Amino acid sequence: MTPFGAKVRELRAKQKITLKEMAEALSVSSAYLSALEHGKRGTPTWYMVQRMITYFNVIWDEAEELQRLAELSDPKITIDTGGLTPRATELTNMLASKINGLSEESLEHLIHQLRVVSSRDNI
Repeated sequence: MTPFGAKVRELRAKQKITLKEMAEALSVSSAYLSALEHGKRGTPTWYMVQRMITYFNVIWDEAEELQRLAELSDPKITIDTGGLTPRATELTNMLASKINGLSEESLEHLIHQLRVVSSRDNI
């Protein structure tokens, strides 16, 4: 499941909306929404995210969170390290080979560390 999919599922549960009801309201198939929630589809379009924001009638902060999560929810990301240092290639390959075995705690730690060093490097 993607971060965006988890948030959509959470919003549906809060408002007691079934997948079928939401699909009908958005004029998409239940299979599409299910695949989107479970990370079997790529990042939703900006237009689809806006439709969901309107559908859930969310306020500014939650709307921004949905947009941010959509941007971070591509389940099949490719990282091109061509032209970068050997350490960048090493890091991406290590992550690719080990990500399946990392615990939620370890993933949270790595995300935090990446945010810290990104801030330090002004990116």
